[in-house]
Amino acid sequence: MTTAQADSDTAPNDAADPEAAKRAELKALAEQAGRDLEDASALEILQWAVDTFGKRFCVTSSMEDAVVAHLASRARPGVDVVFLDTGYHFPETIGTRDAVEAVMDVNVITLTPRQTVAEQDAEYGPKLHDRDPDLCCFLRKVKPLQEGLTRYDAWATGLRRDESETRANTPVVGWDEKRGKVKISPIARWTQDDVDAYVTEHGVLTNPLLMDGYTSVGCAPCTRRVVEGEDARAGRWAGSAKTECGLH
Repeated sequence: MTTAQADSDTAPNDAADPEAAKRAELKALAEQAGRDLEDASALEILQWAVDTFGKRFCVTSSMEDAVVAHLASRARPGVDVVFLDTGYHFPETIGTRDAVEAVMDVNVITLTPRQTVAEQDAEYGPKLHDRDPDLCCFLRKVKPLQEGLTRYDAWATGLRRDESETRANTPVVGWDEKRGKVKISPIARWTQDDVDAYVTEHGVLTNPLLMDGYTSVGCAPCTRRVVEGEDARAGRWAGSAKTECGLH
């Protein structure tokens, strides 16, 4: 075997692995866009996403508020808005989802885990969220989203840099390595004041719990009200070292 043949046999072959080639192309696109769009407005970032990915783009929403969904609907009416129904949501959160679906020009897609809460309890024991919150989040959030995003190349989130230290470096456009998707955070540079101003100006739907002492709304068993001086996500998994569900 010649040296050239040996090199050919061991070198990566994108032509033989189109999925790897696509991931590499999307990753390079995300990294370049993150630099180019750092100072762009949220609407400009979402317009870029819509123009670039078309129907292969979606918005994800926890239904804490509908700010990003509203912004995306301005860029593309009828945009897909993906919601994870974990089976543990507050009634107010489900109500917010239903209201968004009814009054906004978006296509709400609800994802559910493979197991109901009762089925999960039967296999893992009750209150898994208390004993192993990481596993509970994986089963009820991470895995369903992984499966639900297979039809998309890019997804938008409502992450903001001011929410917590773990989100301080959130790029406006970045690469989601574990899912092989472009991840867009159009309001990453916004503050809570910016969010409040947008909600007021456009009459955007928000979760009623935000008016009842909650500053970050997740699953009911793992979310509490915050007290003055705490950061916005202090009410999530309070009393534990856990700060993220694993989606981000």
